[in-house]
Amino acid sequence: MLQLAPAALFEHYLGISRLLAGQLDFRSAIRSVAAEVAHIIPHDHLDVCVLLEGGNYHTAYETGMETAWGMLAGAPVVNSPIRSLLWGEVDYILADDAMTDPRFHFEGAFKRPINEQSLRSRLHVPMNVQGTIIAAFSCSSQSPGVYAMEDVDRARIIADLLTPYFFALRAAEQAQRSAIVEAEARAREEGLRQGALKLTEALEQERQRIGMDLHDQTLADLTRLVRRIDRLSRNGDLTGEALEPVSRSLQHCMQDLRQIIEQAKPSVLQLFGLAQAVENHLDRSVRDSGIPIEWAVVDETDGVLETLEPAVNVALFRIAQEAINNAVRHSQPLSVTVRLKAEDGQFAIDISDDGKGLANPRGRFGGGIDNMKTRARLISARFTIGPGQANRGTTVTVHLPLVPSGVGVAV
Repeated sequence: MLQLAPAALFEHYLGISRLLAGQLDFRSAIRSVAAEVAHIIPHDHLDVCVLLEGGNYHTAYETGMETAWGMLAGAPVVNSPIRSLLWGEVDYILADDAMTDPRFHFEGAFKRPINEQSLRSRLHVPMNVQGTIIAAFSCSSQSPGVYAMEDVDRARIIADLLTPYFFALRAAEQAQRSAIVEAEARAREEGLRQGALKLTEALEQERQRIGMDLHDQTLADLTRLVRRIDRLSRNGDLTGEALEPVSRSLQHCMQDLRQIIEQAKPSVLQLFGLAQAVENHLDRSVRDSGIPIEWAVVDETDGVLETLEPAVNVALFRIAQEAINNAVRHSQPLSVTVRLKAEDGQFAIDISDDGKGLANPRGRFGGGIDNMKTRARLISARFTIGPGQANRGTTVTVHLPLVPSGVGVAV
């Protein structure tokens, strides 16, 4: 223990208060007072261990030596070598040699810095606010037997000086973190609102398209057929030979109607699942293009697809459908591959082609890609689009966390 006159001690305590003024973060605060504390309590390592909100985790702000304690953003208190102090079970901890003291060597204790830095003498006191422990003030020396009870008393005074500043810094940090969380939540809410609005507009456009298809194509064909049958009837010419072209036209009309219905409602998805629906759409898209494109659908999900919500399945299918259409119609690819994967608690679907790629990868995306992004956001999935392997073609990827929840989505 250092022998200091009361006046000298008082001057050093005042020095600590002066140095703390204006410090705006934990690390700057502890480092600013380290030299002044050394005049009162000698140390090779100094730290303040701050309890995080909730009291189950803590983080250390240190000076003198950089240890693994200061690198942990949030370590469990249950593994702290000074957990008994942080839990309020003891008023202080004083150790002559922490390297052999059993209080620091219980099962699961994160004691590595003690051994790596040879922190033998250790002194710890709590930092209290209205009876609640918010942190611990700690001094360590590489020499054994350095500290005595007089040092404990001095450490308590230093802790009392530090506590108001650290409490204020912790409150400010928590308020900032809460503000960030609230801002992010508002941004997500606004993003979902805008996304839902865009998707509603897209769905209205789809409804109008279907209406126009029915009006301009199917209803027009049916009207012509009715007039033709009426004319044949008036002429008394309802023979098999006369009705044969009418029958063919009806079959074409029914095929067109089936195609419109299929585009509006993916029945293959409902009957056989996502992988089969994607494969069916990819096969049909390639055949309809008239271009010799190699294609493949690889399912590596091992049954995970069966656990997805129906609305999530529809959203994923719509994204894959749009990505496949873009690849086949616009990219001029030689091959298109769809890969479905499930690993590390994530489901992913990749749609890749080796075509000419995005025309303007840094520019604004079109409506189809915006719709894909919106569908992904509405099922809490992450959507990415960019160059494919070896910087060729385009890859669209959707990552979805595999969590058991009733996620709903407008489709």
